[in-house]
Amino acid sequence: MSAHEYLIRGARLVDDRTVDLRLSGDRITEVGSGVDASGATVLDADGLLALPGLVDLHTHLREPGFEQSETVLTGTRAAAKGGYTAVFAMANTSPVADTAGVVEQVEALGRAAGYATVRPIGAVSVGLAGEQLAELGAMASSRAAVRVFSDDGHCVADPLLMRRALEYVKAFDGVIAQHAQEPRLTEGASMNEGALSGQLGITGWPAVAEESIIARDVLLAEHVGSRLHVCHVSTAGSVEVLRWAKARGIDVTAEVTPHHLLLTEDLIAGYDARYKVNPPLRAEEDVLALRAGLADGTIDIVATDHAPHPVEAKDCEWDAAAFGMVGLESALSVVQAAVVDTGMLTWADVVRVMSTTPARIGRLRSHGQELAAGANANLVLVDPSASRAFGLGDLAGKGINSPYLSRTLPGRVHATFHLGRPTVLDGAVLPAEAVSAGVVPAEG
Repeated sequence: MSAHEYLIRGARLVDDRTVDLRLSGDRITEVGSGVDASGATVLDADGLLALPGLVDLHTHLREPGFEQSETVLTGTRAAAKGGYTAVFAMANTSPVADTAGVVEQVEALGRAAGYATVRPIGAVSVGLAGEQLAELGAMASSRAAVRVFSDDGHCVADPLLMRRALEYVKAFDGVIAQHAQEPRLTEGASMNEGALSGQLGITGWPAVAEESIIARDVLLAEHVGSRLHVCHVSTAGSVEVLRWAKARGIDVTAEVTPHHLLLTEDLIAGYDARYKVNPPLRAEEDVLALRAGLADGTIDIVATDHAPHPVEAKDCEWDAAAFGMVGLESALSVVQAAVVDTGMLTWADVVRVMSTTPARIGRLRSHGQELAAGANANLVLVDPSASRAFGLGDLAGKGINSPYLSRTLPGRVHATFHLGRPTVLDGAVLPAEAVSAGVVPAEG
């Protein structure tokens, strides 16, 4: 029996058809009913929903330089656990991913691990310092074929540098992914500015710090005629600016994180540093506006902003704690809770915002494809009827700084296939030696 032949029996697709899917090598070769199982390992998918593999446009894998927090291997294990078959790795590593050599290293580490396709994001500026452009062209033409550039963790605050970056990436159909945070308006800030920040004595982070950068950048993108992507949108005002920009015909896309779709600033009342994140958790009205923006297409995708940290960086007083949450393993369940079970999005919409569109924005051709004969075999089997108390056993990376521990979440990833090879079966991540036995082709 070939290890490269799998038959998924009786899975439900988003159009409500129940089908068998045969995987041969890295492709889906047959989709239909009563597909011949000869020579294949059969998986019973009764009651399971088959989706294209999820694609995360915003992941922090930490390697090189911060391997105590995460590595490409452990981060892609977490991705597989959550149903992801591709992740885009942010550039704030050490050394910073601002040269062809570093992005090629990250891409090669991803291929060696085999749990997911890893596409590096290149830095916009040298060392993330916001002073001079990084080697954008060299990274684009490298083996890593970088198409997304971001100084995430830092805003490209200099408007001239931002303009030059937008102009430069037009030559190779790249996109600038902006961390929208006016630094002068957020000095010392660590939670949403409002009545609660005053009561808690925590310096407030005003919504206008985000909204003003988005407004500036959509106008720059219009002026230059280039692609702009806005990272982790978090306020109702930001949704309105984006809605205006799209109505004007500006080529802008935007993402929202799962935690900004579900959690509010009220959780910070206990000073629990698990809820300290950049941008901060906002008010209930912001959460509702973000859900509506995702439902009507103003916000294009969901991206995790998976940000693992060592225990000591979170298990401390609020002011000393690091910003960030892990999110790969929980994202699909949180999206189900926030917008599917509430009737705002269908599962077909989930495919659009968590697979098809992020792959398109990142120019990743091998992912986000419809589950049809001839497509790459990147898929996830989900049990949407399941429910569980999310716990440490649901985490597969190094980071345990999840805001959902002990919270009941809907849905469960049953299996994940990356280029025809299982990375997760019956909810368990397979050992590295089982996954890395195959050769994962490079994108290009």
